[in-house]
Amino acid sequence: MHTNQSIKPRIRALATAVPAIILDQADVESLGQRLFAARGATFERMRPVYANAGIDERYSCVDLDWYTQEHSWRERSRLYIENARKLTKQAAGECPEQAGLAPDDIGGIAVVSTTGVATPSLDALLIEDMGLRRDISRLPVFGLGCAGGVIGLNRVAELACGALGKKWLFVVVELCGLTFRRADLSNSNIVATALFGDGAAAMVIDSDTDTGPAIICGGEHTWPGSLDVMGWQMQDDGFGVLFSRDIPDLVRTSFGNALAVFLNNAGISLSDIAEIVPHPGGAKVLTALEETMRLPIGSLDNAREILRQYGNMSAATVFFVLQRSLRNAAGGRRLLSALGPGFTAAFSVLEP
Repeated sequence: MHTNQSIKPRIRALATAVPAIILDQADVESLGQRLFAARGATFERMRPVYANAGIDERYSCVDLDWYTQEHSWRERSRLYIENARKLTKQAAGECPEQAGLAPDDIGGIAVVSTTGVATPSLDALLIEDMGLRRDISRLPVFGLGCAGGVIGLNRVAELACGALGKKWLFVVVELCGLTFRRADLSNSNIVATALFGDGAAAMVIDSDTDTGPAIICGGEHTWPGSLDVMGWQMQDDGFGVLFSRDIPDLVRTSFGNALAVFLNNAGISLSDIAEIVPHPGGAKVLTALEETMRLPIGSLDNAREILRQYGNMSAATVFFVLQRSLRNAAGGRRLLSALGPGFTAAFSVLEP
């Protein structure tokens, strides 16, 4: 996506939301020891992942006792829809007022989520919950995983460029905890218990304002032969998480080239970027990003702090980092990045 420089879609409002239940990482580690007792020595070998994840606490729509029980697709889906509705309404409900708009001013709505399935989709539910107009354009997006936030932002920016004056409500919600399956004793599931949290982000985007960061370009790169790096394996009782242990190495060896091609096509150099705003998938991934982009120490502190406070909320997390960046940092161009199933890198460049 390369926007016409005379037409710049902008983020006019940005809000985030998390559930009420806080999970302390030490308590989750103790729970993991019980849940994965059957794996004995393997769990003990992997146990440092809890301490090394760079996470102190996370937010969840269910308490720790829920994770000790078996749950059906039906129950997971009920909890997903119930809690996703709450979080999307909480985050999205703040945005029109932030942007100086009324709900009736919103002409389009796009919702990204990959941790549950809803039909009618979450955008339709949010129309009801917020009382949005009846002729609103709808776009539900599923399957992009952790990259869904940045890719979704790019798609909505393109839509905003193509329909001047239409104001889009863009929402991302992920309830990662609900995907946990007690019977799954895989290494990937152990890692998931150390990383994942729940959260939502929302924003208003349009091309009819001079207020807020402008989305000047975006793009993606999907590597060949990489379908088994990250994703879901559908099981009888829910989503089976798939993680490759090679993701940090893939970042070191392949991310830099994909980023260079994207920036070159956009006519931008890395030196033009004032701040990198990455999806903090994990501490090792952040370290790998610093190494491959040769960033000064402290460059990704905003991402590390969000990871420490909230964990990995999949596609929503990058916007928690962006919100912190916009509050704490000076101006200049920002590069948003994320990695997700495909295996895909997603990029978006913002400027004041």
